[in-house]
Amino acid sequence: MARLRLNTEYRNKIGNRIEKSLTQNDTAEKQKYFEAREQLKPIQDQTWLLAKDVIHRTYTPDDIEKAWYLQNKFDNVNTIQKDSCFHFGFNGEEFDNKENKMVEKRFTKHFDFRLGARVDGTDTQTSRHSSSDSNRAFAYAYFREELKGQEGCDPDINIKMNGKDTNPHWTKLSQANNKYLGFDNHDDKDGEINKVADWNKDFEIDLIGREYCRDRQVDCTAEEFNIFMTWQGAKAQLIQCHEKWITTLQNQMKEIKLGLKGYRYLDEGIELANELGCTVSDAEIIRTNSTGLTIYNPKNLADRIKSMNKVTVSREDKIAMYKKAMADRQTN
Repeated sequence: MARLRLNTEYRNKIGNRIEKSLTQNDTAEKQKYFEAREQLKPIQDQTWLLAKDVIHRTYTPDDIEKAWYLQNKFDNVNTIQKDSCFHFGFNGEEFDNKENKMVEKRFTKHFDFRLGARVDGTDTQTSRHSSSDSNRAFAYAYFREELKGQEGCDPDINIKMNGKDTNPHWTKLSQANNKYLGFDNHDDKDGEINKVADWNKDFEIDLIGREYCRDRQVDCTAEEFNIFMTWQGAKAQLIQCHEKWITTLQNQMKEIKLGLKGYRYLDEGIELANELGCTVSDAEIIRTNSTGLTIYNPKNLADRIKSMNKVTVSREDKIAMYKKAMADRQTN
């Protein structure tokens, strides 16, 4: 039998199978990613409890109750805002090289508990509704496994496209990710999946003040400030672990695709896949489409079509069949 040539379609099929196999390997990078993800939510929840305690030292529950009373009583009073981001700070000392001595300094930083928050703590008025993918790297990393199970979504797309110009493929997958998570769902409709709304509802608190959180400088201790910094660092660590794992896979796939491009025959690609621990046969590659679904062979497909064709039996034929069956029973 003549050797089958390795065309672009076959190369893509083999490459996709190998990439899926590599993703399932329990590597050190993958373990670190999953560890960072599992540790994140407990840290988030504990840090949020601390944040509420710190806030209530400045804006006491009694103050909040009085503010609500006035706001409900007077139409021209609007002083209560639900918020999830805050400026925490403390007064401390820092060594000044110019003066060669310790000087007083105010240490302050922006901490945002929402799903689409900027992990670096940057406080900009536009970040609340920013569509920048950099604001969503944390959500992609945290909900990666769930996004992978959704048709048309790819939580790794930003990492795969790192350094490349924006293109329709990238935009399409990013929009699908954002739609599923709820970043583009402005209405919280019943029955719809909205990870953003569900996440943010758990991290809201009533505060007195104007709309933007920079209007509220909340005092905390140095120790509390460090806990907030540790939590923010854990979010950044999850993003970094996600990026490192997927980048490692992409580097391997570059070499694999280069090798497949140089092969001329299908059996060479099959051999590469099997050597990498991805068991695959030439028949499997030939009889699957680009997404890996099995294509029916001629006989199976014909039988399937035949079974879908219902033959109508006339009344006369039914009577004749009945009479024949009765005659056969009497004979037996």
